[in-house]
Amino acid sequence: MAARILNTGFEAIIALLAANFLAQYYKYAHARIKTGQWNISVLYTTGGMPSSHSSTVTALSTSVGLVAGWDTPVFAVALCFTFITMYDAAGLRRAAGLQAQALNQVVKELLAPEHRLNHEKLKELLGHTPREVIGGAVLGVAVSLALRGLLLLLA
Repeated sequence: MAARILNTGFEAIIALLAANFLAQYYKYAHARIKTGQWNISVLYTTGGMPSSHSSTVTALSTSVGLVAGWDTPVFAVALCFTFITMYDAAGLRRAAGLQAQALNQVVKELLAPEHRLNHEKLKELLGHTPREVIGGAVLGVAVSLALRGLLLLLA
């Protein structure tokens, strides 16, 4: 079975799914340790350490490099996709989260309780700090390399 997965697109798919799962599970387990309660919503929310976006795309590009070669156009496309995703996670989405935080503070301080505007709090944890993005990237590379080692061992 491992020989049929090795050096195929399935290797990349398994790596990216595993990296995403491990990043989200880490956040879930960390939240449990921190709060003492299981919070299932942590499994599907954005933000936090490590960045599942970064772990997923770096696992994909690393596996594509291992399977197709580091000097191929398909690796270049995967790497470009990885950099755009990581930049977005740390840049644009982080900025949107900070804006949401500021707007929530304005609403809290300026609007009276009887005001008719929407009082629903905006989601503030949208993006990642550079540390969270790098943590996700390291996880993604590690998952791809570990999967490759396991497949070679089993093949």
